[in-house]
Amino acid sequence: MYTICLVEDETALASIVKTYLERAGYNVICFTKGSEAIDYIGKEVHLWILDIMLGDDVSGYDVIKAIREKDDNVPVIFTSARDQELDKIFGLELGSDDYLTKPYSSKELVLRVNKIIKRVYKDSDSNTIRYDDYIINLDKRLVELNKKEVKLTTLEFDLLVLFVQNKGKCFSREEILSGVWGDDYFGTDRVVDDLVRRVRKKMSNIKIEAVYGYGYRLS
Repeated sequence: MYTICLVEDETALASIVKTYLERAGYNVICFTKGSEAIDYIGKEVHLWILDIMLGDDVSGYDVIKAIREKDDNVPVIFTSARDQELDKIFGLELGSDDYLTKPYSSKELVLRVNKIIKRVYKDSDSNTIRYDDYIINLDKRLVELNKKEVKLTTLEFDLLVLFVQNKGKCFSREEILSGVWGDDYFGTDRVVDDLVRRVRKKMSNIKIEAVYGYGYRLS
């Protein structure tokens, strides 16, 4: 059973979401304060759902920063009443995997959770890709360079695999959105540029080329 931590200060909403997630087969742990959530970091959690604006002085942004200090791979979904593009981009820069604007459908949230859990923790045969000096373990979702781990977020890893498995192919931004975020993603394609920039920064040997007016390809 996968464990989900729900950090939400609206107790009525948290109760509804918890019920839907439990009906979907998840173990759900709820927190109303960011400080409580931070204290729980380090225990076994398969996915976090973070409200950005919480009741105490600790925001969802503070919580994800604390999470990423210890774990670059656990998926995070942000929720917020703020529907600003900059808020979404900032959340993605901090390492979130998705962003839902309130009010949202609990059924939609469960669908997104299911998709992320399936993508990150799906069973598969042992599979390793070697590219340049990098070793990419698809089972462990682990990237190593000279026997040292390269810390990647979930989306960064998925983008890398998309390019490495399709070396030389040019992807449009829309195709990258579909391949990494999924067909149900609704938002600006500017997040693609930000994600590519982050992968380039962390993996300087990976040559992701921009194709003017279209998208990107791995040279």
